[in-house]
Amino acid sequence: MTHRQHPIGTGFTAASTADDVLKGIDLNGHHAVVTGGHAGIGLEITRALSKAGASVVVGARNPERAAAAVADIERVELVRLDLLDPASIDAFAARYLDSGRPLHHLLNNAGIMGGPLVRDARGYESQFATNHLGHFQLTLALLPALRAARGARVVNTTSGGHRLSDIRWDDPHFESGYDDLGMLGYGQSKTANVLFAVELDRRWAADGIRGYAAHPGIVVTTSLGPWRAEGQAPPDFLSDDQLRAMGLLDDAGRPVIDPDREMKTPQQGASTPVFGATSPLLDGIGGVYLKDNDVSPLDTPRPIDFGAEEVSSEVVPHAVDPESARRLWELSERLLAR
Repeated sequence: MTHRQHPIGTGFTAASTADDVLKGIDLNGHHAVVTGGHAGIGLEITRALSKAGASVVVGARNPERAAAAVADIERVELVRLDLLDPASIDAFAARYLDSGRPLHHLLNNAGIMGGPLVRDARGYESQFATNHLGHFQLTLALLPALRAARGARVVNTTSGGHRLSDIRWDDPHFESGYDDLGMLGYGQSKTANVLFAVELDRRWAADGIRGYAAHPGIVVTTSLGPWRAEGQAPPDFLSDDQLRAMGLLDDAGRPVIDPDREMKTPQQGASTPVFGATSPLLDGIGGVYLKDNDVSPLDTPRPIDFGAEEVSSEVVPHAVDPESARRLWELSERLLAR
């Protein structure tokens, strides 16, 4: 299989920040949507895009609670968006389309990770439904605005965790086989994020819409895990003691920052999604997985050992396979139609 996963030598590094990759880029007159753009790396994405001149619509499940986080950022609008609720997604998209604004940058950033098995009202496993299906529905609904931009980019925030699982074609909603920590469900959803970008780019590049999947690195201060987002006690795997044992927290409980080993600040974590959404270095390139502000090389699949000194996060073949990408798109359309 011929693949596009070849680094292009951008000059940026794992330590680059969102402001670094936006240096010299003027986004005045540009419009962006950032899901989950009020917390974690999403907040830094919002802040960086606004600083470069863009107007940003932030999709948040609870806009009132999110308001304080974005209060000091210019040109930001908060709109309710629950990615587990198809009606909420349709309402968000309809409101945006009714405004008549083009959409230059769509950052499908919000997500959940791990935890007990939870299903949405349709019976779909919540990580697949939130991280992939919700964003799939949103992106399709916003297609007219993306076309109107006459040059748009869609960036799905993914993870090196895609290496944990291919799409479970015969059982995507885990009628069986759900692990205690929910990491297979997370891995499947992150693979879906990459495959979605691959197929979106194939289908929509002729309309000037390019697709990317961006791995931000490990940002311990995010509220990605449902227990952190809701203020609950974490499971043993992601307790502070375990994070300390993994080298992600120091003895005082502070995040260890070492970008070359994936451990990043929120500003560094936001850089690769922002790079995908804005950098002219990617002109003419799409349907790729990005890491550390460059196109990731294709890696050989091997088991992930979270206790290892280094955890590989380069993209593996199952996540960029074009036939799987087409198959997932068709599956997603069927699931949304039910």
